[in-house]
Amino acid sequence: MAADVADLKARADTLRELHSKELLVLPNVWDAASATIVAEAGFPAVATASAAVTAMLGYPDGEGAPWQEMFAAAGRVARVVSVPVTVDAEAGYGMRPRDLVDRLLETGAVGCNLEDTDHRAGGLREAGAHAEWLAGVRAAADQAGVPIVINARVDTFLPASGIAESDRIAEAVRRGRLYRDAGADCIYPIGVRHKSDLATLVTELPGPINGNTGDELDLATLRELGVARVSYGPRFYRAAMADLKTSVQQLLA
Repeated sequence: MAADVADLKARADTLRELHSKELLVLPNVWDAASATIVAEAGFPAVATASAAVTAMLGYPDGEGAPWQEMFAAAGRVARVVSVPVTVDAEAGYGMRPRDLVDRLLETGAVGCNLEDTDHRAGGLREAGAHAEWLAGVRAAADQAGVPIVINARVDTFLPASGIAESDRIAEAVRRGRLYRDAGADCIYPIGVRHKSDLATLVTELPGPINGNTGDELDLATLRELGVARVSYGPRFYRAAMADLKTSVQQLLA
């Protein structure tokens, strides 16, 4: 492991506690340089974004990059910051729970996003099977002595999920409850755009909820709704790349 078990456990405990205090704001990073900027700005934890990391590595998102390269990138992030790191591990790369936990801890990270999209078959994984797999991840972490923070992403609001718009909230609640019962620390219904939908999910789902900002969902609104954590995904990576593109194009003007 990149750090001893006692240190990793302390970082995992810190990351979990951050979900019960003020809104945990995570401007997602993609490499050591961006992680350093976020940590030095004073954010108490650092989170990677798979879409940004895969783009940086030259692969498509959705488990298009080899897991070895994704975890190597996560290790470089964890190496340069002293705050807890949580990794967007996509859908787990088809790994067995213990293998996933071991690889995660080897990077020095103490948390992970795990989504229920099936990148091989398309659509969503069967909820019961995914919950069973999450329970395996929780058990493997307990056996390793590091209570990693599992952020279980529920993808029913994504168009690729195949879930009808009228059914998205109910299915998100069903899945979120299963994942929470399986040992997830936080539920992340990604892609929610409307305040009323998110308010329902915060009420209906047990435990901390991860949200996103949007037209109806600024940070003040997320705090008002009782959201515990907010992610930005690849937003800052794309902004940085757009700025780079503008700057280099100006050199040819």
